[in-house]
Amino acid sequence: MLTKPKPNSKFSILFTFLILLSFLIVVVRSSDVAVEGKESGSEEGLDDLEQLLAVDEQLQEERPEQQSEAETVSKAQRIVVELNGDNTKKLIDGNEYVMVLGYAPWCARSAELMPRFAEAATDLKEIGSSVLMAKIDGERYSKVASQLEIKGFPTLLLFVNGTSQSYTGGFSSEEIVIWVQKKTGVPTIKLDTVDKASGFLKKHHTFILGLFEKSEGSSGHDEFVKAASLDNEIQFVETSSSDVAKLLFPNLQTNNGFVGLVKTEAEKYTAYDGSLQAENILEFLNSNKFPLVTKLTDTNTVRVYASPVKLQVMVFSKSDDFGSLAQPLEDIARKFISKLMLIYIDISNENLAMPFLTLFGIEDAKKTVVAAFDNNLNSKFLLESDPSPSNIEEFCFGLAHGTVSPYYKSQPIPDNQNASVVAVVGRTFDELVLKSSENVLLEVHTPWCINCEALSKQVEKLSKHFQGFENLVFARIDASANEHPKLTVDDYPTILLYKAGEKENPLKLSTKSSAKEMAVLINKELKSKDPSAKDEL
Repeated sequence: MLTKPKPNSKFSILFTFLILLSFLIVVVRSSDVAVEGKESGSEEGLDDLEQLLAVDEQLQEERPEQQSEAETVSKAQRIVVELNGDNTKKLIDGNEYVMVLGYAPWCARSAELMPRFAEAATDLKEIGSSVLMAKIDGERYSKVASQLEIKGFPTLLLFVNGTSQSYTGGFSSEEIVIWVQKKTGVPTIKLDTVDKASGFLKKHHTFILGLFEKSEGSSGHDEFVKAASLDNEIQFVETSSSDVAKLLFPNLQTNNGFVGLVKTEAEKYTAYDGSLQAENILEFLNSNKFPLVTKLTDTNTVRVYASPVKLQVMVFSKSDDFGSLAQPLEDIARKFISKLMLIYIDISNENLAMPFLTLFGIEDAKKTVVAAFDNNLNSKFLLESDPSPSNIEEFCFGLAHGTVSPYYKSQPIPDNQNASVVAVVGRTFDELVLKSSENVLLEVHTPWCINCEALSKQVEKLSKHFQGFENLVFARIDASANEHPKLTVDDYPTILLYKAGEKENPLKLSTKSSAKEMAVLINKELKSKDPSAKDEL
């Protein structure tokens, strides 16, 4: 958020500065117009940009106490080059590395990302990165955006010698810098003095440290750098100075050949004790890089879902209620590191919580809910007892050892007395369909299905036609609110005929058939087994 500059007694100096700032803004806008007007002016625009940044730096040195947040943001935004219909191709083809943000003025997520992108551009410039940071209004320059393969907003693309690759990192300024550095050939940061390490700690709070006697040539060092190149998220730091290493990792117990992870939480320092091979270092990193209990946010969802720890326990709770669970959950998480991942989701945040709660059929939940997903097996689990710390730990133990049964949604068991079409729910699917000695024609529908209502009328008509037909039951199930491991349906509506003695392989009937055609097919399938079958509708 932009803040107003603080009042200063030296009014004349401030007034002079405001006039100068207004002049600079006019120059910038004039430069932008010139760039849009002719392609040949793009290089001159970049020269002007460098001159303006130099003026910014000089002014800041002369009056650092007057540097406001608004000025800082303004400077950061000017570092990002604005692409248009004339300069895009020339800038992308003329630079080895170009990071492009495709945005739209009306897009809220674009508005959130743009200041972070600008801050990342500033940080990259300060560390001497050669990447050109640029943005393009994809709505105004839709043709150019389409040529760049920007299909939605916001979109981040890195062009390397004119060839693009999609951005796969996080969305904080630090994560953008880390990803760009690694993709442009700088996988690690080298720190050789305590002063540099102190400056590094002011900006970075999560990183993996490597201490090597020889920075080049040793097998351990080379594997560390290889691991850094393969990872896209965490900053890797290397040093040959034990003093630097001890500043970054105070618990250090050796002076050579050390790798450790630093995070901002209770488990702040974690030493690696495996062999110095890239794949093993990455496995250690992936198992330990998240907090003991990760809070799901809009910006980290991709990282969380992509975690190699596929068994994820989610605690849905209001922030006030979660306070009493936070410490016990950290204690539980320590017992299951690398086996499962604990995630906290604010249940009042509908955008984050509702998609998961819907999968369990508990959208109206207001109190704490504990659920789990095994992303390897595509299974979900629900703690149906009180979510106390002891019950949560028992739930996690069962998940880790494979003794918890998967959860399937089910509506309450209905009263089917005198019903011509029996209502089946998840809990009664075994009894009424699979274990039934009768033939069962099952209609699978959902409330949002456009064609389901018409088919339901046909099933009602068929049930009346076959009334009195021995050994045949008509049934229906709402697949949006009920699940069963033996019921796998790809589209709705679906008609399945479970023939007695052949329940494992139901016959799928065409939903495009008329009621008469269905009646003929049912007769054909069941006539040989039941002499009371009817031939006509």
